[in-house]
Amino acid sequence: MEKDDAREKARKIIHIDMDCFYAAVEMRDDKSLRNRPLAVGGDPSTRGVISAASYEARKFGVHSALSSARAKKLCPNLIIVHPNMKKYAEESKKIRAVFHQFINLVEPLSLDEAYLDVTGSNHFKGSATLIASEIRKLILKKTSLTASAGIAPNKFLAKVASDWKKPNGQFVITPDKVYAFVLKLPVQKIWGVGKVTAEKMAKIGLKTCGDLQKLSINELCSHFGSFGNHLYDICRGKDDRPVVTSRERKSLSIEETFSHDLQNYEECKGQLPMLYGKFLKRFEGKDLKEEEIKTFFVKVKFSDFKATTVERGLIGINEENFGTLLEEGVKRRSLPVRLLGLGVRLKTKDKKENSQQLSLKL
Repeated sequence: MEKDDAREKARKIIHIDMDCFYAAVEMRDDKSLRNRPLAVGGDPSTRGVISAASYEARKFGVHSALSSARAKKLCPNLIIVHPNMKKYAEESKKIRAVFHQFINLVEPLSLDEAYLDVTGSNHFKGSATLIASEIRKLILKKTSLTASAGIAPNKFLAKVASDWKKPNGQFVITPDKVYAFVLKLPVQKIWGVGKVTAEKMAKIGLKTCGDLQKLSINELCSHFGSFGNHLYDICRGKDDRPVVTSRERKSLSIEETFSHDLQNYEECKGQLPMLYGKFLKRFEGKDLKEEEIKTFFVKVKFSDFKATTVERGLIGINEENFGTLLEEGVKRRSLPVRLLGLGVRLKTKDKKENSQQLSLKL
């Protein structure tokens, strides 16, 4: 047996995913919202976007990342509640505290989901299935919210499994079942395979992981470039990624989607003080030093939803310099602008770079 397979068998990974988290919190706190099509998101009249949808709303095709206006067309009776991120973050803290009762190898992916590596846990005699079940029970007890879980030998399969018995369920893929499970798994379940790639795969008869297994690594790379290397392993249920307990921050930014398109550079420039103010507020709220900044940038998304980014190296971070980047970005295309963003990219700890002090003019 290959070493990779042996290592896969030794691992016990749990993926916990809260059930329609934001919407569930709102329904818990307001009984009148229960058993009704509900979404958490922005106002349909101001280009709002859906962040979460109840299962009742999903029956109408409402889902996260959908525009609120489109969601209302699909479901005229949809109730849209403005997100309360502070409340969701507090619930998330309670949920993570439950995780740490069993293991410290926890990798949060967002407020409502996380990976846990329970390989070394002695709870329930090391049974990942029983640990996942107990975690879900404790989450329900402490928050009155349900969670689903996937248990598998690696992160890819655990995440797929957590969606298998939703809501309020769990699914186990044991090492001896991996081969049979992935054979019929749709390619859309593979991370990185979006609509365009899935359509490309379908055109050449690739609909399942079993279909992908029929191609050599050279054939996969011929069709999909370097992504073929990833596909070769993942379609066989192999994923060596470790559970990472902390992630290094790579950037800090803010964005604003406008209720009406900005027609020219002057209109965009008029929004700069507001954007810079939002950026400074966020910057000041983080424990960052000026010398940690590598570059700063401006993002411009046009009315056709295509975006461009203008980025520069270490010079003073101030409104005037952001304005210079903004002008270049907006004038790259003769189209109205729907979104603007300001941000900085940070140096990585493993790359020692000579830095010059930045002048942050508040």
